[in-house]
Amino acid sequence: MSSSSSTRHLSQHQVRQGVPGAYRLVRTRPAPADPPRLDAHQRAVVDHAHGPLLVLAGPGTGKTTTLVEAVSARIAKGTEPERILVLTFSRKAAVELRDRMALRIGAARAPQATTFHSFCYALVRAHQDAELFVEPLRLLSGPEQDVAVRELLAGQIDLERAGLGHVRWPDELRACLTTRGFADEVRAVLARSRELGLGPAALDAFARRLGRPDWRAAATFLAEYLDVLDMQGVLDYAELVHRAVLLARRQEVADQLAAQYDAVFVDEYQDTDPAQVRLLHALAGGGRTLFAFGDPDQSIYTFRGADVNGILDFPGDFPRADGLPAPVEVLTTSRRSGADLLEATRRVTQRMPLTRLPAEKVRAHRALTPVRDGGRAEVYTYPTSGTELDNIADILRRAHLEDGIPWSDMAVLLRAGTRSIPVVRRALTAAGVPLDIDGDDLPLRHEPAVAPLLTALKAVAQSPTEEDPQGGSRFDTETALTLLASPLAGMDAADLRRLGRALREEERAAGNHLPAPSDELLARALAEPERLA
Repeated sequence: MSSSSSTRHLSQHQVRQGVPGAYRLVRTRPAPADPPRLDAHQRAVVDHAHGPLLVLAGPGTGKTTTLVEAVSARIAKGTEPERILVLTFSRKAAVELRDRMALRIGAARAPQATTFHSFCYALVRAHQDAELFVEPLRLLSGPEQDVAVRELLAGQIDLERAGLGHVRWPDELRACLTTRGFADEVRAVLARSRELGLGPAALDAFARRLGRPDWRAAATFLAEYLDVLDMQGVLDYAELVHRAVLLARRQEVADQLAAQYDAVFVDEYQDTDPAQVRLLHALAGGGRTLFAFGDPDQSIYTFRGADVNGILDFPGDFPRADGLPAPVEVLTTSRRSGADLLEATRRVTQRMPLTRLPAEKVRAHRALTPVRDGGRAEVYTYPTSGTELDNIADILRRAHLEDGIPWSDMAVLLRAGTRSIPVVRRALTAAGVPLDIDGDDLPLRHEPAVAPLLTALKAVAQSPTEEDPQGGSRFDTETALTLLASPLAGMDAADLRRLGRALREEERAAGNHLPAPSDELLARALAEPERLA
């Protein structure tokens, strides 16, 4: 406001020439970040010059700091930033890495940090056949892929009736073709097949050897599914990586990629799937410089295709130029967890053998040195999910009110985010616990700004009309309360109680001495908004 008022009576020429008293916008340069203090193990990673290297990094051991410092050191020694590639698995992690590198090195000198899928899309797009595809290939979202698979499965029934069906599902599965659960299973088979590099013919041959008619049907369905994607000019995530791998195996593309990057860094390597490992062979195989940071004990995305064998086999799969296995470094200092918590995790992880990695490295990885004492691990069991949520809310509230722990220092982790988050959100919000949910874990329909609008639209669509007064139903109590308490109405619990009492008084004044409960009256009033005017 001050800059606009101070230049109001100055000509554009005067402002451009810098008349005394005129304001101008100046970009504030970020304060240079001081180099962090590294321990000996972190320094060994940063000083690694050439060839592959596996870095075992448990939680809180300074993995991201070490990665950023290794990148910074290479650039300081003369490597051009565009010749360094940093790969990770989520947009959020890629943004964090870019920010950390920009703060440490400077935004203009920070190298490319991107997700596997973004890199693959750029590669496929750059080599897209213009004669086959006029428009750029579009990446299919997860929900869109669900719809495509379910529509194709539902269409199988009509094709069989018309004698045009090519997919021969076993008789015991035909009744499942229209169910969501079966569609999810088929989608998983398609994704795992492409991640393993299997096409329809290879999957069919594999199914023949095992005597699996259901997998043979899935192989035929895979061919039909891929044809549909090609006709629509779209790709799903598994097919995207598969095509990128095929491209990277072409000699001219392989030579281009080999000449493009001097070093490749991969964060969270334990989350790689077989297709991504094949892509890395094309990018940085043959003894080239590849830094793989990961923790096999944190491999939790098997349901998405992640294969812990990728990190376990890394030393042998990515040998040095002289043929020896890739070296392994271990970050051994935990700066996050207290000694007691580390002991608890050690007792759990020691039951999970890691036989293909050097034994002394595994022992060092699981015997982290804490920088502080403390930490606590407790286990609770509950008879019902409702009781569990009530007690979680109670624990969080007590920690905040009695122990003074800030809400921002607490976290609730869920095993199945999409299905569990809405239920947990309602329970904790009702208990007065504020929430900040990661946008990546929250479907659009459950976003706070979207959910009330969808609820309102659904209620309106189901409401009776003048032409068909019996064609719909009135607001149910839960829907009415949800809408009134949402940002659309902006009412809190006290407002709802006052409005409920007013509606009951109105009923009594009209001669009804036993009015309905307040919640029911609120639902009726919302269906007749003129009563609330």
